Amino acid sequence: MSVRLLFDRFDDIRGRIDIGDVRQAGDMPGYDDGAAVVPQGNWMALSEEEAERFRPAAATSPNTMVELVNQNLPVFASDDLPDRLDAATALDPLAGHWPRRRLACAVGPPGRLTSTEDSTTGHRIGLHIDNFDQQPYSTRQDSRRRLCLNLGPGTRYLLVGDLDIKEICRALGCDQDGYYPHTDDLRRYVAEGHPLRCLRIRLDPGEGYIAPTEFLPHDGSTSDAQTWSLAAFCWAEPNAPHLCTVLFDFLFF
Repeated sequence: MSVRLLFDRFDDIRGRIDIGDVRQAGDMPGYDDGAAVVPQGNWMALSEEEAERFRPAAATSPNTMVELVNQNLPVFASDDLPDRLDAATALDPLAGHWPRRRLACAVGPPGRLTSTEDSTTGHRIGLHIDNFDQQPYSTRQDSRRRLCLNLGPGTRYLLVGDLDIKEICRALGCDQDGYYPHTDDLRRYVAEGHPLRCLRIRLDPGEGYIAPTEFLPHDGSTSDAQTWSLAAFCWAEPNAPHLCTVLFDFLFF
């Protein structure tokens, strides 16, 4: 199963999503080791034909979809981080439809090809797989999805690989039921020359995503941003209904 992106009309996402190749970071400064997977930078606008390839089928589990959301934000001073942190703490982004879990925030400086850092080293890790739920290969698709909202003031991006971690593990021959997928599998897959492309989805202030970050290679990016931004994160219960059925007024599709 490749990435599944929920949308209505292609015009709703036209000009908002790019696609390109990936590579390993090699000796790029700021990365934890040369094996980290990063975008190559050869972005092209996602075509309507390519977008249709990522559209979910009727039987697709909501738990494996990427959905885009938005929410009206308070009026902030342009450089007021404390107010944004206060707003994130009080945020009920899904109006009580999904329980909040592990609300956290991250400040993203502009110009970062990828944003997630290893807290023990301060180095960036590139595209990766989250592992909070620690689901094995056989039930990996049942992990919780993550909600992220961009509280601004800058633009952010969601980077997401076009293959899921189970496809990657199958290609590597580690698709046993008891196997625990890991970011190292993604790095080995790319190192061995297997194909992987990356979507780059623009998130302006007040916009965000709900994505299966334990199932799809992903990261944030501020590569083209002119200023910093604050992202607020929380987790949702597994198998929650997708937002088109419960929160239509937050969707921008």
